[in-house]
Amino acid sequence: MEKEKALLAVGEGDFERRVLESPQPAFVDFSAVWCGPCRSIAPVIEGLAAEYANRVTVATVDIDDNPRLAAQYGVRSVPTVMLFAGGDVKRVFVGARSAQEYRAGIDDLLH
Repeated sequence: MEKEKALLAVGEGDFERRVLESPQPAFVDFSAVWCGPCRSIAPVIEGLAAEYANRVTVATVDIDDNPRLAAQYGVRSVPTVMLFAGGDVKRVFVGARSAQEYRAGIDDLLH
């Protein structure tokens, strides 16, 4: 059995189960392959996924492949990162941010 990756690619079919019903906070990066800033923060997101493994669900959603999710959460610009807890959006970051800003948001949810 393959070890589960720290960074999950989620979509309309598994978003509810993997993000909204997650027993731990979830960090969700709404992005697109054509988005330069999304590519620039991808290593930051991967690093956070490894750093917070087993404490935070870190996921990415491709808005082109999952337009209903993007519309449901009002994503109008990418990258947009949303922090979820208990199935609710707790914080939104629009545009590329630093690892420190994302970390501060995650740490607020964990404490």
